[in-house]
Amino acid sequence: MTKKTINPVLKQVLELGPTLVFFVIYMWIKDEKYQIGGTEYSGFIVAAIVLVPILLASIAALWWLTGQLSRMQIFVGVMVMFFGGMTAWFNDESFFKMKTTIVYGTFATILGVGLVQGKSYLQWVMAEALPMMPEGWMILTRRLALMFGALAVANEAIWRTQTTELWVKLETFGMPVALFIFLMVQISMLNRYLIEPPEEK
Repeated sequence: MTKKTINPVLKQVLELGPTLVFFVIYMWIKDEKYQIGGTEYSGFIVAAIVLVPILLASIAALWWLTGQLSRMQIFVGVMVMFFGGMTAWFNDESFFKMKTTIVYGTFATILGVGLVQGKSYLQWVMAEALPMMPEGWMILTRRLALMFGALAVANEAIWRTQTTELWVKLETFGMPVALFIFLMVQISMLNRYLIEPPEEK
């Protein structure tokens, strides 16, 4: 399938929508208990299970509308399916909470392996969207690897010591916003490494 253009707003809705739907469903049923197949499930686990088909539908829609999927989208989709399944099978919400640690930890590890090899895997993924000199990519990759590692550690500390409701709020809003602000600040600081696109005649 060839690559297609898509409305940026629709793209953001499809990418961020499943997480927001999970948040809304959890806040709606967080205090409820559900009997399914003779097993009692908490509202959190039911919300986590519902997230899986919603996320898969979102990924399928993105693939159909754009003609492609990023490696990150595929990886996150697989993680949600696997840990959502583990959460339902063992009726244990800790599996779903650990997913975030593993996702951030995996990103940190991949970027770290590239740095050891003298490469920026981040440049490989984002160079088309953000033209920048190799020196800038290496700096950004080092800093982002540390940020992903910090988020993985923070997630472990939060879900093991805080309430599920606080974890859901930080998972949905806190950590993504922190990562977004971090990236914006870093790109601003690395402005001198950015490559200006050639002017059209």
